[in-house]
Amino acid sequence: MSNELRQVGIEIYDRWTAMWNGETGLAEQIMAPDFTLRYTQANTEAFDEVRTPEQLAGVVARWRASRQELDFAAEGEAVVDLAEVDGVVSGLVARPYRASFTDDEGAVVARSGTDTLRITGGLITEVWSVSSGAAGRTFYR
Repeated sequence: MSNELRQVGIEIYDRWTAMWNGETGLAEQIMAPDFTLRYTQANTEAFDEVRTPEQLAGVVARWRASRQELDFAAEGEAVVDLAEVDGVVSGLVARPYRASFTDDEGAVVARSGTDTLRITGGLITEVWSVSSGAAGRTFYR
């Protein structure tokens, strides 16, 4: 795989992360018209029935309204397995992320997870997301 394809995968992941940080308009640009989300975290049942970019943008906006201070950032090395077919990319991109916020006492609280994105025709068609959850910890110190 070329460095150019690797960079395309990283850019898609970065846009996915930006969407979670509140840029919900990106959902229309990066998500397929119909997709599947697979979340293992507690209290993520709202994502089970989300299938369209519009639904995802709405759920993320509502979710962020109660978690405005939460910041997501890519962390660690991305694993990118993409191929270009007829001028568009397809394959998988996986990368650890860090979610952090400041608690009521002023301490930074951070948790880690990993998102794996299936890319088909240049758009995200499936996501697997695993997080350490509320009682978890970070991958990197």
